Amino acid sequence: MPILDLTKARWQFRDTASKKPWLPAQVPGCVHTDLRRAKQIPDPFFGTNELDLQWIEERDWEYRAVFNVSAKFLAEEEIELVADGLDTVATVYLNGKKIAATDNMFIGHRWSVKPRLLPGANELRIVFGSALRYIRDVRPEFTPPGEFNDPVGNCVRIRKQQCQFGWDWGPRFVTAGIWRGLRLEARGVNRLAHVRVTQTHADSGRQVSLALAPELARPQNRVTYWVTLSLDGQVVARIENGAGPLALDVPNPQLWWPAGQGAQPLYDFVVTARDADGRDLGTIKQRLGLRTLVLDRHADQWGESFQFVVNGRAIFIKGANWIPAHSFVAALTRADYARDLRAAVLANMNCLRLWGGGIYESEDFYDLCDELGLLVWHDFMFACTLYPGDPAFLASVRAEADYQIKRIRHHASLALWCGNNELVQLNEKALREQPAYRKAYEDLFHGVLPDALAIHDNVTPYWPTSQWRGGWEHDNSHATGEQRGDTHYWDVWHSRQPVKSYEKWPLRFCSEFGMQSYSSPETQATFATPGDDNIFGATMENHQKNRAGNQIILDYVSRRYRFPKSQNDLIYLSQLNQAYCMSVGVEHYRRLMPRCMGAIYWQLNDCWPVASWSSIEFTGKWKALHHVARRFNAPALVSAHVPGDEAPIIGNYRRSTVREVHLYTVYDAPKSAKGLLRWDLFTLDGDIVLSGKKKVALRHGESVNQQTLDLARPIARHTLDCIYLRIALDIDGTTVSEDSVFLSPPRFLNFPRPKKTSTTIKLLTPTKALIGFTSPVFQHRFAFDLPGIAHTTGDNYFDLYPREKKEVVVEFSKPVTKAALVKTLSFRSLVDTYA
Repeated sequence: MPILDLTKARWQFRDTASKKPWLPAQVPGCVHTDLRRAKQIPDPFFGTNELDLQWIEERDWEYRAVFNVSAKFLAEEEIELVADGLDTVATVYLNGKKIAATDNMFIGHRWSVKPRLLPGANELRIVFGSALRYIRDVRPEFTPPGEFNDPVGNCVRIRKQQCQFGWDWGPRFVTAGIWRGLRLEARGVNRLAHVRVTQTHADSGRQVSLALAPELARPQNRVTYWVTLSLDGQVVARIENGAGPLALDVPNPQLWWPAGQGAQPLYDFVVTARDADGRDLGTIKQRLGLRTLVLDRHADQWGESFQFVVNGRAIFIKGANWIPAHSFVAALTRADYARDLRAAVLANMNCLRLWGGGIYESEDFYDLCDELGLLVWHDFMFACTLYPGDPAFLASVRAEADYQIKRIRHHASLALWCGNNELVQLNEKALREQPAYRKAYEDLFHGVLPDALAIHDNVTPYWPTSQWRGGWEHDNSHATGEQRGDTHYWDVWHSRQPVKSYEKWPLRFCSEFGMQSYSSPETQATFATPGDDNIFGATMENHQKNRAGNQIILDYVSRRYRFPKSQNDLIYLSQLNQAYCMSVGVEHYRRLMPRCMGAIYWQLNDCWPVASWSSIEFTGKWKALHHVARRFNAPALVSAHVPGDEAPIIGNYRRSTVREVHLYTVYDAPKSAKGLLRWDLFTLDGDIVLSGKKKVALRHGESVNQQTLDLARPIARHTLDCIYLRIALDIDGTTVSEDSVFLSPPRFLNFPRPKKTSTTIKLLTPTKALIGFTSPVFQHRFAFDLPGIAHTTGDNYFDLYPREKKEVVVEFSKPVTKAALVKTLSFRSLVDTYA
């Protein structure tokens, strides 16, 4: 099929109201990045520049390109202009004549344009109207009962990336442009549009057959198909000149598994269609993972389960929420996605929740998730605020759903379609008491979307909203979340409840919970100068999008840590606090297994440099949380539950109920193992108060309280503030999980200060080093860095135990010298943050 890629044409753009010359543009792209490239605006992310760039959303913008069409190309029977994504209110002109108008960013379009094309030079012009004017003019009768993230309001009236309008972690950049591919396709009168594949598994996956349902652009008789299925370049099954029902038996099928549960083999699947005269109707190439997946909701002793079962095995979901990886998504590359998705797998995650206020992601995202074994909980693109329900809006959403379901459904990583993010949770009163809002909601999320799935993908489970408890008869209380459905638990953070409040609720599945921290000084330097980077200054406030964010961070930091010496120390403490909070939450949910079968924290990534809930900064630097997540998500985990707590009474006197520590092993690896559980109670001076060990059996899906330690006597003798517990789990002589447990907030512990921390550096290759650290005393959350040298570490933010050498493998993007590493190596631990 001849294709003319129009993104390679010489594109120009301008403000339609301006008399200024046309400026060069890049496609795919958007007006903000084009203005920046043309030096018409400053860096949108720097300082408070965001505030001065809001005028862009009020303007109309037009793009144009001239391209040549050959006589041979024009000789084809049909020529279509294919637009994979126009953002958003677009009017398309070809050689001066209007051919289409769009108002949904999430629909790809095909227009027959052969009669409008000329041999030789042709001009394509696309005018993007102001999204703000559209919002004011279209559906003015619809106003949602509550507005949660759009400071101007009513962004729900347009089908456009919702977080462009601002969110509590992202800026307001309402952009416009050709944000995905654009091309001319020449062919015969028909084409192979899609192929739907249905898998049938038998005998525990040892027998797999594929049923193929080709979908043509228009009905046609006497079409035949050639099909090959390959693995690692070797054809394993084929169909030649097939017609009617198409089916393949897969010999010796290799099953696809989520990360941590097995391998991710991907079969190459190629289908070619030909008409009765042998003319090619097109070829579709896909990659398939052979697997079964169900959302298992069966009655059990606690109510109703909520668990994902892959290839017959119940999987505890360990993951994070995914937001758009850039404020200007058209610029994202496979490498951009790979950076953060690979980091998720390195942190022992097996799932990402693709959140509903962003975009249906690019093929690169889904391909990488297939390759890495990351299940995708996939929201449709609706979030927080209630949406219209007029016929035109519903029709647009139906076209959007049809397009996106067909595009994404074949991916092995696709685990769940979810209708929206939090619409019921945030608007329950309006939905229960105002029939008009309820009808619009029901029509969309219990009508349009599941109807589209029933036709195009009746295999992938559908869940109408998150959080949701399975029906209107169930309320959104935490008590109901103990019994069924999924929960967004925000009592820690938004309600400022104690961190141990996580442990109050044995939820079935927690799909959102989080704690903010500040980005590193290195990331902050990308948008703030040294004299303009005070946490409470205008620049930093503009890069904190939660109204009470700074106050809440300080509140939680002050509960656990001492007053810091500097802002950099505060940043470090905010990251330690974030890591601690998520450790408490995730380990609680994992200890509850199999009652609870998932913990997806908010959030993995950022769309710009900002203070947020992310574990990976916009620059790619891992926060403390991401390093610690690698440990609390480990397949074999030792976890301490301290049932007591400490709280002040009248007069600010401290009172503690801490006496016991329960030691759990949690195991979700597929193969059973034998382990050794160890524990040692130390004084801060390094003396051992008590020790113990126990042989343990580790089996998939089991959380076991292996040992309860009664610490009443050592607490009475040494006090809570002078001791800490070290716990570890060994398998085959190797420590696979380890942690330190404090019995009172660390701010009350007088940690010893090391006179010297010894370091060793050994270059293993020009791009890999082994760095060792030895301390004479205990150091909590020891963190090291190599400023100015791009690197990744095998571990960081760990505990250094007295006189035990800790060695870490560090890899570099470019060759380094030992001298450079010695010169730049820096480190700190908790005790270094206060005077």
